Amino acid sequence: MNISLPDTLKAYIDRQVAGRGFGTSSEYIRDLVRKDQDRQGLRQLLLDGASSAPTASVDEAYFEDLHKRVSRRDTA
Repeated sequence: MNISLPDTLKAYIDRQVAGRGFGTSSEYIRDLVRKDQDRQGLRQLLLDGASSAPTASVDEAYFEDLHKRVSRRDTA
């Protein structure tokens, strides 16, 4: 895949590669794409949650119970 960029964007990418430890501009672009995939996935999870049916409230007791269940599983 070839991508044409104006000189200003190419210079920006080159600075990011040099300053952030990427070996090549391709590594930097792949990192951006992966982060965008993660962001889109999180966005979809948030939208799914927002459109789902309401459930019981999550309070301190809920988390205490969850912690106990996980702790029991760890020792089993």
